[in-house]
Amino acid sequence: MNNAVAELGRDKVCAKAIRYATELKVPGCLHIEHVCNVCCSNPELAPSINGNKKKNILSADQCIEQWVRKFLHGYKERISLRQSKMPGTVPDHAVSIIIKAVLPKLSTEQANSVVYAHRLGMSAENILGLLLEEFLFQKLSPLGWAMAWGETIKSVDFCNADGSLLQIKNRSNSENSSSSKIRDGKPIEKWFRVNATNGRCEWEKLSETIGQTVTGLDEENFQEFIQVTLAKNPKALAIEGANPWLSFKSELEETKLF
Repeated sequence: MNNAVAELGRDKVCAKAIRYATELKVPGCLHIEHVCNVCCSNPELAPSINGNKKKNILSADQCIEQWVRKFLHGYKERISLRQSKMPGTVPDHAVSIIIKAVLPKLSTEQANSVVYAHRLGMSAENILGLLLEEFLFQKLSPLGWAMAWGETIKSVDFCNADGSLLQIKNRSNSENSSSSKIRDGKPIEKWFRVNATNGRCEWEKLSETIGQTVTGLDEENFQEFIQVTLAKNPKALAIEGANPWLSFKSELEETKLF
Protein backbone atom coordinates (compact mmCIF):
# COMPACT_ATOMS: atom_id res chain seq x y z
CA MET A 1 0.00 0.00 0.00
CA ASN A 2 2.81 2.42 0.79
CA ASN A 3 4.26 1.78 -2.68
CA ALA A 4 0.93 2.80 -4.19
CA VAL A 5 0.99 6.03 -2.19
CA ALA A 6 4.53 6.76 -3.34
CA GLU A 7 3.60 6.14 -6.98
CA LEU A 8 0.16 7.76 -7.21
CA GLY A 9 -0.03 10.20 -4.34
CA ARG A 10 -2.56 10.48 -1.54
CA ASP A 11 -5.55 11.86 -3.44
CA LYS A 12 -5.46 9.29 -6.24
CA VAL A 13 -5.00 6.38 -3.84
CA CYS A 14 -7.94 7.49 -1.69
CA ALA A 15 -10.14 8.03 -4.74
CA LYS A 16 -9.32 4.57 -6.09
CA ALA A 17 -9.85 2.97 -2.68
CA ILE A 18 -13.30 4.54 -2.40
CA ARG A 19 -14.11 3.34 -5.92
CA TYR A 20 -13.10 -0.24 -5.09
CA ALA A 21 -14.98 -0.02 -1.79
CA THR A 22 -18.11 0.96 -3.70
CA GLU A 23 -17.66 -1.87 -6.21
CA LEU A 24 -17.10 -4.42 -3.44
CA LYS A 25 -20.04 -3.03 -1.45
CA VAL A 26 -18.11 -2.07 1.66
CA PRO A 27 -20.73 -0.59 4.03
CA GLY A 28 -20.41 3.18 4.18
CA CYS A 29 -20.86 3.14 7.95
CA LEU A 30 -17.41 1.53 8.26
CA HIS A 31 -15.79 4.78 7.08
CA ILE A 32 -13.03 3.09 5.10
CA GLU A 33 -12.12 6.57 3.82
CA HIS A 34 -10.81 7.51 7.30
CA VAL A 35 -8.65 4.39 7.38
CA CYS A 36 -7.32 5.06 3.89
CA ASN A 37 -6.51 8.68 4.76
CA VAL A 38 -4.39 7.49 7.69
CA CYS A 39 -2.43 5.09 5.47
CA CYS A 40 -1.88 7.76 2.85
CA SER A 41 -0.82 10.39 5.38
CA ASN A 42 1.41 7.93 7.24
CA PRO A 43 2.82 5.45 4.70
CA GLU A 44 4.93 3.82 7.41
CA LEU A 45 1.67 2.62 8.99
CA ALA A 46 0.34 1.14 5.76
CA PRO A 47 0.51 -2.66 5.60
CA SER A 48 2.69 -4.38 3.04
CA ILE A 49 0.39 -5.96 0.46
CA ASN A 50 3.17 -7.52 -1.61
CA GLY A 51 4.87 -8.99 1.46
CA ASN A 52 8.28 -10.45 0.63
CA LYS A 53 7.41 -11.24 -2.97
CA LYS A 54 10.19 -10.72 -5.48
CA LYS A 55 8.14 -11.94 -8.42
CA ASN A 56 4.63 -11.05 -9.56
CA ILE A 57 4.75 -7.74 -7.73
CA LEU A 58 1.30 -6.15 -7.66
CA SER A 59 0.67 -2.89 -9.47
CA ALA A 60 -0.43 0.18 -7.53
CA ASP A 61 -4.06 -0.41 -8.52
CA GLN A 62 -3.87 -4.06 -7.51
CA CYS A 63 -2.38 -3.13 -4.14
CA ILE A 64 -5.22 -0.71 -3.48
CA GLU A 65 -7.84 -3.28 -4.44
CA GLN A 66 -6.22 -5.94 -2.24
CA TRP A 67 -6.07 -3.48 0.64
CA VAL A 68 -9.81 -2.83 0.32
CA ARG A 69 -10.47 -6.58 0.13
CA LYS A 70 -8.33 -7.06 3.24
CA PHE A 71 -10.45 -4.51 5.07
CA LEU A 72 -13.73 -6.08 3.94
CA HIS A 73 -12.56 -9.60 4.79
CA GLY A 74 -11.64 -8.49 8.31
CA TYR A 75 -15.12 -7.05 8.77
CA LYS A 76 -16.92 -10.10 7.41
CA GLU A 77 -14.79 -12.40 9.58
CA ARG A 78 -15.44 -10.50 12.81
CA ILE A 79 -15.76 -12.67 15.89
CA SER A 80 -19.56 -12.42 16.11
CA LEU A 81 -19.82 -14.20 12.77
CA ARG A 82 -16.80 -16.40 12.31
CA GLN A 83 -16.07 -19.97 13.34
CA SER A 84 -12.75 -20.21 15.15
CA LYS A 85 -10.29 -22.89 14.11
CA MET A 86 -9.66 -25.83 16.40
CA PRO A 87 -6.21 -26.08 18.03
CA GLY A 88 -3.69 -27.61 15.66
CA THR A 89 -1.95 -29.53 18.44
CA VAL A 90 -2.86 -32.36 20.81
CA PRO A 91 -2.31 -32.34 24.59
CA ASP A 92 1.06 -33.52 25.88
CA HIS A 93 0.45 -36.50 28.17
CA ALA A 94 3.47 -35.50 30.27
CA VAL A 95 1.57 -32.41 31.48
CA SER A 96 -0.98 -34.54 33.31
CA ILE A 97 1.88 -36.65 34.73
CA ILE A 98 3.45 -33.49 36.17
CA ILE A 99 0.16 -32.44 37.73
CA LYS A 100 -0.41 -35.87 39.29
CA ALA A 101 3.16 -35.99 40.59
CA VAL A 102 2.49 -32.90 42.71
CA LEU A 103 -1.20 -33.62 43.38
CA PRO A 104 -1.23 -37.43 43.70
CA LYS A 105 -4.78 -37.56 45.05
CA LEU A 106 -6.05 -36.51 41.63
CA SER A 107 -7.30 -39.33 39.46
CA THR A 108 -6.01 -39.69 35.91
CA GLU A 109 -9.38 -38.46 34.68
CA GLN A 110 -9.24 -35.38 36.90
CA ALA A 111 -5.70 -34.54 35.81
CA ASN A 112 -6.80 -34.89 32.19
CA SER A 113 -9.69 -32.52 32.88
CA VAL A 114 -7.25 -29.95 34.25
CA VAL A 115 -5.21 -30.16 31.05
CA TYR A 116 -8.29 -29.67 28.89
CA ALA A 117 -9.54 -26.85 31.12
CA HIS A 118 -6.28 -25.04 30.40
CA ARG A 119 -6.71 -25.58 26.66
CA LEU A 120 -10.27 -24.28 26.87
CA GLY A 121 -9.08 -21.22 28.78
CA MET A 122 -6.45 -20.55 26.13
CA SER A 123 -9.13 -20.72 23.41
CA ALA A 124 -11.18 -18.18 25.35
CA GLU A 125 -8.17 -15.88 25.73
CA ASN A 126 -7.52 -16.13 22.00
CA ILE A 127 -10.88 -14.51 21.19
CA LEU A 128 -11.08 -12.07 24.11
CA GLY A 129 -9.23 -9.34 22.24
CA LEU A 130 -11.46 -9.82 19.19
CA LEU A 131 -14.57 -9.52 21.34
CA LEU A 132 -13.20 -6.34 22.87
CA GLU A 133 -12.49 -4.87 19.44
CA GLU A 134 -15.99 -5.57 18.16
CA PHE A 135 -17.59 -4.20 21.33
CA LEU A 136 -15.60 -0.99 20.93
CA PHE A 137 -16.51 -0.87 17.24
CA GLN A 138 -20.20 -0.88 18.17
CA LYS A 139 -19.70 1.85 20.78
CA LEU A 140 -17.23 4.11 18.96
CA SER A 141 -18.43 3.84 15.36
CA PRO A 142 -21.46 6.12 15.91
CA LEU A 143 -19.03 8.76 17.21
CA GLY A 144 -17.06 8.81 13.97
CA TRP A 145 -14.31 6.36 14.87
CA ALA A 146 -13.47 3.84 12.16
CA MET A 147 -12.01 0.44 12.90
CA ALA A 148 -9.03 -0.67 10.82
CA TRP A 149 -10.56 -4.04 9.97
CA GLY A 150 -8.17 -6.70 8.73
CA GLU A 151 -5.14 -4.91 10.24
CA THR A 152 -5.28 -2.35 7.44
CA ILE A 153 -3.24 0.08 9.58
CA LYS A 154 -0.13 -1.19 11.35
CA SER A 155 -0.26 -0.96 15.15
CA VAL A 156 -3.59 0.88 15.06
CA ASP A 157 -7.11 -0.39 15.76
CA PHE A 158 -9.21 2.77 15.40
CA CYS A 159 -8.92 6.16 13.72
CA ASN A 160 -11.21 9.09 13.08
CA ALA A 161 -11.67 11.84 10.53
CA ASP A 162 -9.13 14.19 12.13
CA GLY A 163 -6.42 11.53 11.94
CA SER A 164 -6.40 10.57 15.62
CA LEU A 165 -5.15 7.03 16.15
CA LEU A 166 -6.03 4.57 18.88
CA GLN A 167 -4.49 1.23 19.77
CA ILE A 168 -6.38 -0.98 22.20
CA LYS A 169 -5.18 -3.93 24.26
CA ASN A 170 -7.01 -6.25 26.60
CA ARG A 171 -4.33 -6.15 29.32
CA SER A 172 -1.49 -3.86 30.25
CA ASN A 173 1.05 -6.66 29.75
CA SER A 174 -0.01 -7.47 26.19
CA GLU A 175 1.58 -4.46 24.50
CA ASN A 176 3.93 -5.26 21.64
CA SER A 177 7.03 -3.49 20.34
CA SER A 178 5.24 -1.96 17.37
CA SER A 179 3.06 0.11 19.70
CA SER A 180 5.82 2.68 20.12
CA LYS A 181 5.46 3.92 16.55
CA ILE A 182 4.44 7.53 16.20
CA ARG A 183 2.57 9.62 13.68
CA ASP A 184 3.93 13.04 12.77
CA GLY A 185 5.75 13.18 16.09
CA LYS A 186 2.53 12.46 18.00
CA PRO A 187 2.24 9.10 19.82
CA ILE A 188 -0.51 6.71 18.89
CA GLU A 189 -2.99 6.86 21.76
CA LYS A 190 -3.00 3.56 23.67
CA TRP A 191 -5.54 2.08 26.03
CA PHE A 192 -5.77 -1.24 27.83
CA ARG A 193 -8.90 -2.68 29.41
CA VAL A 194 -7.35 -4.37 32.47
CA ASN A 195 -4.36 -3.43 34.57
CA ALA A 196 -2.58 -6.78 34.76
CA THR A 197 -0.95 -5.91 38.08
CA ASN A 198 -4.05 -5.18 40.14
CA GLY A 199 -6.94 -6.38 37.94
CA ARG A 200 -8.53 -2.93 37.75
CA CYS A 201 -10.64 -2.14 34.67
CA GLU A 202 -9.72 1.12 32.96
CA TRP A 203 -12.88 2.13 31.07
CA GLU A 204 -12.84 5.65 32.48
CA LYS A 205 -9.39 6.18 30.99
CA LEU A 206 -10.75 5.23 27.56
CA SER A 207 -13.33 8.01 27.80
CA GLU A 208 -10.53 10.39 28.76
CA THR A 209 -8.39 9.18 25.87
CA ILE A 210 -11.05 9.74 23.21
CA GLY A 211 -12.33 12.90 24.90
CA GLN A 212 -15.92 11.71 25.05
CA THR A 213 -18.23 10.04 27.53
CA VAL A 214 -19.96 7.09 25.90
CA THR A 215 -23.06 5.47 27.36
CA GLY A 216 -22.52 1.79 28.06
CA LEU A 217 -18.75 1.93 27.68
CA ASP A 218 -18.04 -0.09 30.81
CA GLU A 219 -17.20 -3.58 32.04
CA GLU A 220 -20.80 -4.58 32.74
CA ASN A 221 -21.89 -3.87 29.17
CA PHE A 222 -18.78 -5.52 27.75
CA GLN A 223 -19.48 -8.73 29.66
CA GLU A 224 -23.10 -8.63 28.52
CA PHE A 225 -21.87 -8.23 24.94
CA ILE A 226 -19.68 -11.33 25.35
CA GLN A 227 -22.59 -13.40 26.62
CA VAL A 228 -24.98 -12.29 23.88
CA THR A 229 -22.38 -12.74 21.13
CA LEU A 230 -21.41 -16.27 22.16
CA ALA A 231 -25.03 -17.28 22.71
CA LYS A 232 -25.68 -16.37 19.08
CA ASN A 233 -22.40 -17.79 17.78
CA PRO A 234 -20.94 -20.44 20.11
CA LYS A 235 -18.61 -21.58 17.32
CA ALA A 236 -16.60 -18.43 17.95
CA LEU A 237 -15.01 -20.39 20.80
CA ALA A 238 -13.07 -23.42 19.58
CA ILE A 239 -13.75 -26.44 21.81
CA GLU A 240 -12.26 -29.78 20.83
CA GLY A 241 -14.61 -32.73 20.55
CA ALA A 242 -12.49 -34.68 23.04
CA ASN A 243 -12.70 -31.94 25.66
CA PRO A 244 -14.55 -33.37 28.68
CA TRP A 245 -15.90 -29.93 29.56
CA LEU A 246 -18.26 -30.16 26.58
CA SER A 247 -20.57 -32.19 28.81
CA PHE A 248 -21.47 -28.96 30.61
CA LYS A 249 -23.13 -27.47 27.53
CA SER A 250 -26.89 -27.52 27.13
CA GLU A 251 -28.45 -29.64 24.38
CA LEU A 252 -29.41 -26.50 22.46
CA GLU A 253 -25.87 -25.14 22.60
CA GLU A 254 -24.47 -28.47 21.44
CA THR A 255 -26.59 -28.34 18.28
CA LYS A 256 -25.14 -24.91 17.52
CA LEU A 257 -21.61 -26.01 18.27
CA PHE A 258 -21.44 -29.01 15.93
